[in-house]
Amino acid sequence: MRILILSDVHSNLEALDACLAAAPSYDLAVNLGDNVGYGANPNEVIARVRALGKTFVRGNHDKAVSGLMDLDDFNPIAGIATLWTRDQLSAENLDWLRNLPQGPVMVPELPGIQFVHGSAHDEDEYLVSIRDALEPLLTDNIPVTFFGHTHLQGGFALQGEISEAYRPAYRTVGQPESSDWPLRPNRHYLINPGSVGQPRDGDWRAGFATFDTEARVVTFYRVPYNLRVAQEKINAANLPPRLAARLATGR
Repeated sequence: MRILILSDVHSNLEALDACLAAAPSYDLAVNLGDNVGYGANPNEVIARVRALGKTFVRGNHDKAVSGLMDLDDFNPIAGIATLWTRDQLSAENLDWLRNLPQGPVMVPELPGIQFVHGSAHDEDEYLVSIRDALEPLLTDNIPVTFFGHTHLQGGFALQGEISEAYRPAYRTVGQPESSDWPLRPNRHYLINPGSVGQPRDGDWRAGFATFDTEARVVTFYRVPYNLRVAQEKINAANLPPRLAARLATGR
């Protein structure tokens, strides 16, 4: 089975469409949350992701926009985008966001795999470094966890007492590319497919991943998209200009 794994679309329709156009055929689509926030097409993005399947995990922006958490932990720009998004969404889409499940989510056909937004221990936890990842790697008995939230494509692995961080290597910053990560037996993995709509690793291209469950290979993808249109929409919506500018730097 091949799984398409998307995360952190953040209302960026152009990036999402580019990812879907570049994705190989797949058997199941999984969404790790933060469908909304920052970008200018929340209703259109929700329509797209809902059409892909039914396996979702809620993200912190999904919660904030739908009123399930306050904005105390958000910076002012994120807070402005949250309130703007809330005003734009249809009642149906707000209700859909409000009812997204909290991770971890498991799929019966995929034993040994779980899907979360932050971590299995805390849905809002940021796993940025190997130090952050050690506790969930050591204490969670599920071998493979797919997570989002950090917008950093790659992951972490643990075998016995040896841990390592992994980041896919790419040769360009403007062309479609992919990078394979074969998973080895007897290891625990935390894997981030990258952010579709708001990369923060210095690469502006949209990111996603697939997982071939038979070959046990994760394939990371980076694809260019119509950045200018996404930026123009943010500016036309009178959202903070910083949200448009940072798309070009991947920060």
